[in-house]
Amino acid sequence: MTTWIVLAAVVLAGLYVISLYNRLVKTRQMMREGWSGIDVQLKRRFDLIPNLVEAVKGYMTHERDTLTAVTEMRARVGSVPEGDVAARAQAEGMLGQALGRLLAVSENYPDLKASQNFLELQQALEKVEHELQMSRRYYNGAARDLNVMVESFPSNLVANQFGFEQAEYFEIEDATERAVPKVGFGG
Repeated sequence: MTTWIVLAAVVLAGLYVISLYNRLVKTRQMMREGWSGIDVQLKRRFDLIPNLVEAVKGYMTHERDTLTAVTEMRARVGSVPEGDVAARAQAEGMLGQALGRLLAVSENYPDLKASQNFLELQQALEKVEHELQMSRRYYNGAARDLNVMVESFPSNLVANQFGFEQAEYFEIEDATERAVPKVGFGG
């Protein structure tokens, strides 16, 4: 009788370990899916930049520094090693800042703002930025779930045994990107 009880306890413990392992695998896959979503949106933004630069180049003859900054940041993003979340987030943050400056400077050029091509590119970029924000949220949520499992008992025992590690969050490095913009109405 005790042999059956011990055997049942071992089987239940084994099933519990298998269940924890499968949850860890599922959570890691959800995180990878989230990263893939970020990667797709970053690629879409990356592909829009040359068209945006070409659209504004003729209008913004005095803004070469801004155009150069966007082009350089785009090249930097392209050179980040695959899988380096922190470096990718930093490079993407710098590219986002450069694009923000480009769009802010474009406000000084009424002919550019009236250009249908520029308006379409600007709308496409806004859509990509929105999708990118949603993808970041999904990825960071999945990374959080994996990190909780990797750190919590008893799943941390299974995670350590099978080599699961904490995931990095896709965070904005520059504090100015986190700041709430100041908006003035009239006055």
